[in-house]
Amino acid sequence: MYQRIKDLREDSDLSQAQVASYLHCSQQAYSNYELGQRDIPSAVLIQLAVFHRTSVDYLLGLTDIREPYPRT
Repeated sequence: MYQRIKDLREDSDLSQAQVASYLHCSQQAYSNYELGQRDIPSAVLIQLAVFHRTSVDYLLGLTDIREPYPRT
């Protein structure tokens, strides 16, 4: 999971500070998420999935399909 959020950020050419700003957290807190040193709250996982246009399942490694689920 942690590698996926880092890869998504890097694929978008974003800094940790930019993603942290979107999440309303510090760069250090976001860095800890990427390093696996801090559990990612479910609300933050949802925000990251929306931000990166993917699903929480993809972030968690439950699927390799990067596209988000269609809304019903």
